[in-house]
Amino acid sequence: MINILVVEDEEIQRKNFIKMIKEIDKNISAYEAEDEEAALQIAKDCNIDFFYFDISLKASSGLDLALKIRKIHKYELSWIIFITTYEQHALYAFKKIHCYDYILKPYNKEDVKNMTKCIISHIGSKNNSYGEKSEKYVLFEKNKIKIKVFLKDIYFIEVVLRNTIVHTVQGKYELDRMSLKNVLSLVKNDFIIQSHRSYIINTKYIRQIEKIAPTSWRVSFYNYHEPAFIGAQYKDNVDEILRSRQV
Repeated sequence: MINILVVEDEEIQRKNFIKMIKEIDKNISAYEAEDEEAALQIAKDCNIDFFYFDISLKASSGLDLALKIRKIHKYELSWIIFITTYEQHALYAFKKIHCYDYILKPYNKEDVKNMTKCIISHIGSKNNSYGEKSEKYVLFEKNKIKIKVFLKDIYFIEVVLRNTIVHTVQGKYELDRMSLKNVLSLVKNDFIIQSHRSYIINTKYIRQIEKIAPTSWRVSFYNYHEPAFIGAQYKDNVDEILRSRQV
């Protein structure tokens, strides 16, 4: 799974750009942001493989955003591609930010797709050498068939009545009946934890926590429309993990 972040404040252009990228491979996970604040939060919470930044954002500059991204240790050498109307901006980007390349507006669909394919091929060759071997995964079973799911791809897991559903970036998997205790023993680590008597959540994808009752909270995730829930018994543990990520 390749994770891409597209930062563009014009929604229609952003959606069209992401559509072009998704045409390359349905397994590409394209995150999107319209401003610097949202982009930095996604970059912090998720592992982004490379970035597309519009240089001219309404509330800030894509160049300033890139400089802040470079200060995050895991992105010191990540690929950054700028989207710009003015070619002279690219010279500054190459000198100060060490971007990989740039795309001029109005952008050409084939240019976007070819550049994306090129970068993915480099990432893929790197991952084939050592990346996938080091990524943790779990084998679930459905109808006596083993399903391999990487932990980093899980949004949340719910066990309600007789249904066990794993929500991932690839889609949902309904499994052979498993208790929450058994599921937790397979997936539990520093960032995937129990949040409710019926839910296990990936704290790295949390976008928002909203209180909906005196002892219940709803969790929404980046780039995913279905919510999970937090019970009072688990709220302090979730908060502690989120605070530790901000240090």
